[in-house]
Amino acid sequence: MEVEIRVNGNTIIEDIRPDLLLIDFLRQHGCFSVKRGCETSNCGCCTVHLDGKPVLSCGILAVRCDRHEVVTLEGVREEAREFGGFIADEGGEQCGYCSPGLIMATLAMMREIPDPDDDEIKEYLANNLCRCSGYESQMRGIRKYIAWKKSQRKSNNTVRMPEQAGSAAKPTVRMPEQAGSAAKPMVRMPEQAGSTGAASKMTAVSAVSSAEGDGV
Repeated sequence: MEVEIRVNGNTIIEDIRPDLLLIDFLRQHGCFSVKRGCETSNCGCCTVHLDGKPVLSCGILAVRCDRHEVVTLEGVREEAREFGGFIADEGGEQCGYCSPGLIMATLAMMREIPDPDDDEIKEYLANNLCRCSGYESQMRGIRKYIAWKKSQRKSNNTVRMPEQAGSAAKPTVRMPEQAGSAAKPMVRMPEQAGSTGAASKMTAVSAVSSAEGDGV
């Protein structure tokens, strides 16, 4: 049976067996982050995104993905690297076998629920099992990742103004020469009669080119 499946941005057209599982189709095409764990759709190791939603690839036939888009860990490397660092820092990545599935599920959660609370996190990730960590280190990593993403969004939404609130506005200064005129040279004036010996100096004034309406 011929299918057309878009995997990580690349369209794959291929004749496949009707009973071929999505996990096997993906691994045949080099997506080795998709792990085979329980094979009963209970452990979450094989989690991928199907049209942006997390699915368990060991429990879905590849033919059902015909003309749909599938994304694996290989297709979200930068996001995976960012989030995986938080998990590793908290000791939540030990054997690492379940990490790809956990990462894919968490990224999907963050797109659906940008600021989840603990109960929402636990409910969303309930099907991602881990036999090493006890989940507390993973929860710490997820919380810190969420806090970091919030700070990034806040930073991106902040507009830096030319003057800070409460500061005096800079006055506009009109220079003696107009933009485009030749700059006057430095002129040293001769000493005046009766001076104490110190030479009087004339300050050099240069023409300044600036955008119309800008202050100096």
